[in-house]
Amino acid sequence: MDYTPEAGSVTMFSTTWCGYCRRLKTQLQGAGIGYSEINIEEVEGAAALVEKLNDGNQTVPTVLYPDGSAATNPSLIDVQKALGSLGTN
Repeated sequence: MDYTPEAGSVTMFSTTWCGYCRRLKTQLQGAGIGYSEINIEEVEGAAALVEKLNDGNQTVPTVLYPDGSAATNPSLIDVQKALGSLGTN
């Protein structure tokens, strides 16, 4: 399955118990950045993709950007920079 997000948004791989995921979701919402959330414990194949992106680790949040690049536990500023929107919100 292709999880690549649309321009200006991200796909965030998470779990229900991840505090860092909850924090990033709140920050993305506050900054007006759209995201799709994929729970790696509920969506078949998502955990394997996260492992592939993180050298064999199921680390969340893992964020996938429209250009196909990914970041592990990025800050809001990192996400804004990657999307080219720093200072535009």
